[in-house]
Amino acid sequence: MSMGGIALYGVHRLWLLTCWHRHGQNKRFMVNPPELPPMTRIPRVTVQVPLYNEPMVAARIIDAVAVLAWPREKLDIQILDDSTDQTREIVQQRIDYWVSRKIPISAITRRSRTGYKAGALKNGMAVCKGEFIALFDADFIPDPDFLEKTIPWFNHSNIGMVQARWTFLNKGYSWLTRLQALLLTPHFRIEHQIRSARGLFFNFNGTAGVWRRRAIETSGGWQDDTVTEDLDLSYRAQMAGWKFTYLDQVEVLSELPVTLADFRTQQERWAKGSIQTARKILPRLIASPLPLAVKIEGVAHLMTNLCWVFGFILTVTLYPVLIYRMHIGIYQVIWFDLPLFCISTGAILIYYLIHGLRSGKKRFPWSLFVLPALSIGLAPCLALSVLKGMCQKGGVFDRTPKSGVSDLRKLKPALQGSQPRSIRALMLNLPIMLYSLLPLWLTWHQETWAALPLVFVFPLGFMVVIGTDLHGLMQGYLSRHPWMNKRLNS
Repeated sequence: MSMGGIALYGVHRLWLLTCWHRHGQNKRFMVNPPELPPMTRIPRVTVQVPLYNEPMVAARIIDAVAVLAWPREKLDIQILDDSTDQTREIVQQRIDYWVSRKIPISAITRRSRTGYKAGALKNGMAVCKGEFIALFDADFIPDPDFLEKTIPWFNHSNIGMVQARWTFLNKGYSWLTRLQALLLTPHFRIEHQIRSARGLFFNFNGTAGVWRRRAIETSGGWQDDTVTEDLDLSYRAQMAGWKFTYLDQVEVLSELPVTLADFRTQQERWAKGSIQTARKILPRLIASPLPLAVKIEGVAHLMTNLCWVFGFILTVTLYPVLIYRMHIGIYQVIWFDLPLFCISTGAILIYYLIHGLRSGKKRFPWSLFVLPALSIGLAPCLALSVLKGMCQKGGVFDRTPKSGVSDLRKLKPALQGSQPRSIRALMLNLPIMLYSLLPLWLTWHQETWAALPLVFVFPLGFMVVIGTDLHGLMQGYLSRHPWMNKRLNS
């Protein structure tokens, strides 16, 4: 059953890939992007930047939005600063600098972080003046012409949101950042592009996009009963009749998490929030008069993170299943397990591989081969987040720490905050890793050699994750105790 669920996900990836290939052949999107529509008037725009304890990147994002090309009398910039550390001083210094240069920018602070990011956005909307609202997270760097490239697409009165494509300034840091870039890029260039082109629902990604203010207001506004307020509002707005536009040709630089602990925290929030949104939205979506294709794709989109639960179930049931099948022998593996494994894992790998090769990458994406093992190693923590999403509303919005630097050697101090999360993950993963060795031992003992590749990937995945977490913990320890670092080097 678990392999079947993952196989369905793989089949869906292949469907998206097929659609993307057809659109590429028609040269409608990847080769000749649609022309920018003419602007009939210049509307007022509010730029919002929600911040919480981001001393490494606060100045960078403020400087980026301050130079956006737009008439100053038609522009308001809100820095929604919920910070409790030195970020507030940095924010005020940069705001004072830009105010002295006649830039319409101000900081909006709150006494409590009620509602987290959704609460900050709601608080900012209460006093914003713009007809349109552009949103940027702290780790994004929009080009000065971002508004000039996005606002004209609202000439159609039913367009509620325009989403730009993320690109990544630090994708070359490590195998982890290269893998993240490999995973996230098709989310935009395939998923968003195909869903937008076929009239299916797709989501605002929380940043690097522009909303029509009326679309937010008529769809119920920002709500904090999920930890993915962007996904929640996206579906509510589209169900209310607003149309979304994806602009693949408009890129916004962003920063990827550089440690496994931070990447896992981000994925845990996305997994939990998507299931919370599914609980909230799917009953209304299914009961609505929308086309069947929209409903099917909505279910597939919002329920994708169930694959983490399937992966975890597969891990813990593999050993008893192998014992149960001992009397069947190798033929069960050859005719059932291996084909299903190839359909599920192989289809997913093909999806990312073909996208990487067709996107003009000069190098073969070797980091892709880490994906199956890494997915298995992350499955317990992410499956737990999915289960929390099934049972809880809202919850703590755990931000993803940003480094704001371009040199890995300068990242060691930033690793300290990840230690508690890494320790919790180690306590969960270590016993599961030891348990995952049992199927490997049994397969070797039974001389079922054809099953070894399938069985070996499970302990390998936990070894990769545990080893990476231990490396991060060691770096954090050495950064706090430089005397130990000098002693080891000597």
